[in-house]
Amino acid sequence: MSVRIVIDSTCDIPANLKSRFAIVPLTVTFGSESYLDGVTIDHQRFYEMLVESDALPTTSQPSPDAFSRVFRQALRDCDEVVCLTVSSRLSGTCQSATIAAEDYEGRVHVVDTLNVAIGEAILAQLALQLADSGMCAADIASRLLEERANVHLIAMLDTLEYLKRGGRISRAAAFTGGLLSIKPVIEIRDGEIGILGKARGSRQGNNLLVKEIQTAGGVDFNKPLLLGFTGLSDALLRKYIEDSCELWQGHVTELPCAHIGSVVRTHAGPGAVAVAFFAAK
Repeated sequence: MSVRIVIDSTCDIPANLKSRFAIVPLTVTFGSESYLDGVTIDHQRFYEMLVESDALPTTSQPSPDAFSRVFRQALRDCDEVVCLTVSSRLSGTCQSATIAAEDYEGRVHVVDTLNVAIGEAILAQLALQLADSGMCAADIASRLLEERANVHLIAMLDTLEYLKRGGRISRAAAFTGGLLSIKPVIEIRDGEIGILGKARGSRQGNNLLVKEIQTAGGVDFNKPLLLGFTGLSDALLRKYIEDSCELWQGHVTELPCAHIGSVVRTHAGPGAVAVAFFAAK
């Protein structure tokens, strides 16, 4: 049976793979103007507006109808659908997808990734591999629910200000992170944002990212791996790759990278570097 993989737009799939997925966009709103993430607003315009705006943009989940339209189109071309969504503890997107799936009599399977951005993306890439191998939708969904506990998303932010302004962390945590050019290192833990540590400057922050990857048990290079960045330049990401070269040497010839989308950028701000991987067992 043929299976189509559906994702939401917080899932930062590398550009060369996007055509393999059906994507349901979230909405980004600046003042009275709303945009579909990845559809009617691009990276350049988003950062121009972020700098120009006095208020942080808001984001909103797709409606069940938005998911239903994508499911209906997908099921014209395939037998079943597996839909992966951003963590239900960060957004109501999973709930919308679940409501929409009820109309399709078991042909649509919704998976709460308990992750976001590139963490969600490596699970989606695994789902695509499983679908290409001929696995049915129910078995793919079951496998993803098992594998999601092994996914680690670790990121170094330039500031915690955007997470504070978006209500994702407390003012006290953001204040601590903002002292003395501290670079906070965060993770997605059980579907929510957790602060792993703080480093003074980007180099120490990169070292902390490397340490946390090692603490997680290292990288399973047999499964998808993805790095990501926010902002208009990938210079900080390239610096991180250089500082952490011992992690990758001998395992991969090229590190896949993705530009993190508008919804997540709203809360992470510019200057973030992230890595998502399956921990080695």
